[in-house]
Parts: sequence; structure tokens; C-alpha cells
Amino acid sequence: MYDFTEEELNRYSRHILLQDVGVEGQEKIRQGKVLVIGAGGLGAPVAMYLAAAGVGTIGIVDGDVVDLSNLQRQIIHTTPDVGKAKVISAKETIEAINPNVKVNAIQEFLWADNIRDIIRDYDFIIDGTDNFPVKFLINDACVMEGKPFSHGGILRFEGQTFTHLPGTACYRCMFNAPPPAGAVPTCSQAGVLGAIAGMLGTIQAAEALKYLTGVGELLTNKLLTFNAKTMDFRKINVRKTAKCPLCGEHPTVTELIDYEQAACDLKNH
Repeated sequence: MYDFTEEELNRYSRHILLQDVGVEGQEKIRQGKVLVIGAGGLGAPVAMYLAAAGVGTIGIVDGDVVDLSNLQRQIIHTTPDVGKAKVISAKETIEAINPNVKVNAIQEFLWADNIRDIIRDYDFIIDGTDNFPVKFLINDACVMEGKPFSHGGILRFEGQTFTHLPGTACYRCMFNAPPPAGAVPTCSQAGVLGAIAGMLGTIQAAEALKYLTGVGELLTNKLLTFNAKTMDFRKINVRKTAKCPLCGEHPTVTELIDYEQAACDLKNH
């Protein structure tokens, strides 16, 4: 027996009408706990759509404050939020969208010594970060903790994403190790079309909702890429490899590592 109020039944009616979701699926969404790492370009649309969908608990992790340059793509924040902690700004927006959602605002940067404790209580993790060292840290921690997660990356006019479940290809199966610090520019260095963040972030939100409800096929063992200049989307088949240094037959990555990163990477997502 589900105890949705009349307000909730009305709010989620378009979900409940879906044959593949219904009241049972909406209850799974309500019971779900999703952690969004990064309240920036990707994390903004992810968090807003998860809130609108009725995900019961949404965690937001970010140690930064809102900057005017963020507003071109980080739509969870507004002009009056400049100078405010991103997690507080995001929490306020989420609660304005849906007061039924519990929001855990975690104003921290992620490091090897805190990430496992932070992700442990969540069902699904969203990587909305903008630098390789933290992406590898998220991947490694999720694999070690047996946590499913959605990877997302954007730069200039392009985006890429995949979903990891325990036993499927991880980030290191595709990319062995982070590039040297400064070898590849971040969005804060090379720029990004603002709408690209929305395009990819909504895909990541959809993956989280599909995971919670068990509906459809996730982007496991597949890397989805797109170029907004041409609107070409490509799905590349990948596979879990026995030589993976993390999840392969003879792992060499057995503990979390804080890789070197450019100073600007610590603050810009």
C-alpha cells in the first residue's frame, strides 16, 4: 500500500500514467537516494530533474561558491546567489521545486580520505565534475564500494557519458589513468557552450531514474558521445577488460589516490 498524498499523486501524475513506471515505480523513485557530485553545469540540471521527479533523498557535494561566470550554464543558481555556497544555493532551488525532497548539502571537495564515507549511503552516484583527477577518484571509489554511477564530461561543443554497474566496464577500462596535470583543458580553460551541460545532465538524470525504477536499458558497456555543432550522437561499445588496473584480474590500483590537478580545477565545474 502506497501512502502518496493527493498533492503527490497530482505532482507525479505524468510518471504514474507511464505504464513502465506507475505508482510502484514512483514509490521506488521516492525511496531512492542519489548523490550528485558537483553543483555545476552537469549537476545543476541533474539535481533539478531528480527533484522534480520526486527522488526522496538528493545529496549535493561541492566545496565552491557561486561565481558570476557559472551562471551561463549552471542553471540551478541565480544572480542573487553569487558568492553563496553552491550546495546551499542548489538546496534552496531543489526545495523550491519540490519540498517533498530531502536535500543533504555537503560543502566539501572530494579527496581520497573522505569520498568513500560520503558515497556509501547512496543508491546511485552522479559524476558532474570537470577534471580528470576527481573523475578517476569517483570511479575508483564507486568500484571499490560497489556503487553504480553515471560518468559525464563536457568540453566546448561535445559531451560524453556512460553508466557503470558492478561488473560492467569502469572508467579505467576505457582510460587507464589521468593525463598529466594541465595536459587537457577544462571547461574553465577552454570554454563550453552552456546548453551542452543541460543536454548531458538530463541524460545523466534519466539514467539515474531508469536505475531506480528498473526501466529500460542503461548505458552500461557503452560510451555515448555527441557533438552539438552537428548534432551527431554516437554510441560506442566498450567492455570490461581483464587488464583494467582497477577491476581487472590483477588490479594494481588497490587504494584511492589524490592525483595532481591544476589549481583552477578545484573550483570550477
